[in-house]
Amino acid sequence: MPSILPHITFDTAAKPAHSIIWLHGLGADGADFLPVAEEMTLPCAVRYIFPHAPLQAVTINGGHVMRSWYDIVASDIGSRQDAMGVRTSQAEIEKLIAQERARGVLPGNIYLAGFSQGGAIALHSGLRHHETLGGILALSTYLPLSDTLAAEAHTANRDTPVFMAHGRSDPIVPYTLGLSSRTTLSQLGYPVEWHEYAMQHSVCPQELRDIETWLTQHLRP
Repeated sequence: MPSILPHITFDTAAKPAHSIIWLHGLGADGADFLPVAEEMTLPCAVRYIFPHAPLQAVTINGGHVMRSWYDIVASDIGSRQDAMGVRTSQAEIEKLIAQERARGVLPGNIYLAGFSQGGAIALHSGLRHHETLGGILALSTYLPLSDTLAAEAHTANRDTPVFMAHGRSDPIVPYTLGLSSRTTLSQLGYPVEWHEYAMQHSVCPQELRDIETWLTQHLRP
């Protein structure tokens, strides 16, 4: 198997048959959402995979090197997108999915999740994957390269459930951008469950409970 991104693995019990690949946001690392996984109560054993994004210069942050799934070149993150960076990260997520498949996890038991930049990559990668995944969680994020989705989306994930959540006061990924991404997905026929909260660019306790409920409904025994 080709080399894959360094990552943290957390199994909630022995021999998990389900995997959740959870991608962090800009400047964070794989440990960012580990406490969330440790807090959740799900109906079956789950293996969480928390990869560390590559270190690279980020234009909007003065070229400082940090963990990033792709470059951000302007404050209007919905424009002038780093298509090459997005697709490079997509290829890395494909390797992580292949790792779980090699461990015997069925594609329908593999979930992609992510916050902010990580959520954008989860959406981009999951909707283009060639096998039907269990679901996609996209938190405080948006749909990158939305103009290419109709042509590039794989029919295998046309009916894959999508959970989207956003803060109404988000100053980083504007609420309107998240909402328009949800609208685009809904117009293309994707089953999106939308949640919004009185918060900024973060997660809140009610959101975590809603994620726990959604996963409980969709995890296949």
